[in-house]
Amino acid sequence: MAAVRSSDAVGPLRRTGRAVGHALGFPFAGAARGIRKATHAHGAGESGLGKLIELHAVNGAGDVMITVALASTVFFSVPTDEARGRVALYLAVTMAPFTLLAPVIGPLLDRLPHGRRAAMAIAMLARAILAIAMSTIVATGGLELYPAALGVLVASKAYGVVRSAVVPRLLPPGFPLVRANSRVTLAGLVATGIGAPLGAGLQQIGSPWPLYGACVVFLGGTFLAWSMPPKVDSAKGERRLQLVAHGKTKRPSLRTVGPSVVHGLQANATHRALSGFLTFFLAFLLRDHPLTGLSAAISLGIVGVSAGVGNALGTAVGAWLKSRGPELIIATMLALVFTAAIFTALFFGGVMVAVLGASAGLSQALSKLSLDAMIQRDVPEEVRTSAFARSETVLQMAWVVGGAIGIALPLNSTLGMWVAAGLVGLGVVAAVRGLLRAARRGSPHPHVS
Repeated sequence: MAAVRSSDAVGPLRRTGRAVGHALGFPFAGAARGIRKATHAHGAGESGLGKLIELHAVNGAGDVMITVALASTVFFSVPTDEARGRVALYLAVTMAPFTLLAPVIGPLLDRLPHGRRAAMAIAMLARAILAIAMSTIVATGGLELYPAALGVLVASKAYGVVRSAVVPRLLPPGFPLVRANSRVTLAGLVATGIGAPLGAGLQQIGSPWPLYGACVVFLGGTFLAWSMPPKVDSAKGERRLQLVAHGKTKRPSLRTVGPSVVHGLQANATHRALSGFLTFFLAFLLRDHPLTGLSAAISLGIVGVSAGVGNALGTAVGAWLKSRGPELIIATMLALVFTAAIFTALFFGGVMVAVLGASAGLSQALSKLSLDAMIQRDVPEEVRTSAFARSETVLQMAWVVGGAIGIALPLNSTLGMWVAAGLVGLGVVAAVRGLLRAARRGSPHPHVS
């Protein structure tokens, strides 16, 4: 009888435990189902695009956690003059070698079309290992931190190159490439927005903790990359780009894909250079000279939030515009950010800094999506992955150049904004006329052999 009573008592307890567990887990399970429904909508689940969207979100969250850890060590933990030296050293030790490695990454990965899942998984696993390696030295900020940071940067850009090459393989039927890239990019932005405060919270526990978090995130990304559909590794029908002219075969080059893509790449390089410049120049300027009536943290927050909102808005608008006149969109975006930079130089203040940040984020997002649309339209499918790979390396190198200028420049707001306007002005001169001419006459397709 005692055993029966004991069993009767355990039954309600077990049911109560299951009910409590279900109640506690329901919000997380519901959120997971909602995320999966959003990422797999419109045929993305069946084509495999949904998994790539999720993988890119993981990539964004992991990268921003590492960024939080490095920023806390290199930038926020020391006085401004020392911070400028540390950031300059960071660029010299990490970005400068990357500018030499970047042109090699695209062609190297382009020769490995059958190993794209492996390449993305290795890029994730490498960053997980490097995050743990950096966790032991991040508190001191010694020189040994920078080679590891270079490894993270190379792995991150290698993932980006492969991801750009993979997207066309995973398009659902009738799904435009620019819309697919919008969804992938938006997922990364959302994950970055979630990962940044999470990394900052972990930073309060200790300087290695954001890196521990990044390691866990990238380990999850490693398994997710391996779960991508096998067609990601298919190279069926792909060839390297060759243009036959006057009986001679030119070496593969982005210049063989038509004027629209070339001028679009010039314009996007301008946006990336401006992004690198504003990132470093405003970070140092607003740390020493905050916006009137605001603290340095709030001043930096205004710039970051406005750029993020502009980027997200540009991504959303890009999905709606699809491939409507990409040359005109890029030319318009250059004119917009050029105007914003000039007005910020003339009337520097909180409102204009926010406007410039939002304009830079909006224009960069829309211009990149428009460049993707032109590559899809003008570059034959057989060589499209090669074009994506090479464009990514060029854009990263432009960001490095802009960042170096921002670090070297004196902390004078008017001078800095006129330099920003000058950078964009160079892009306007180089690209806008060609973009408008290409829009009027259409872009010819290269001859592929």
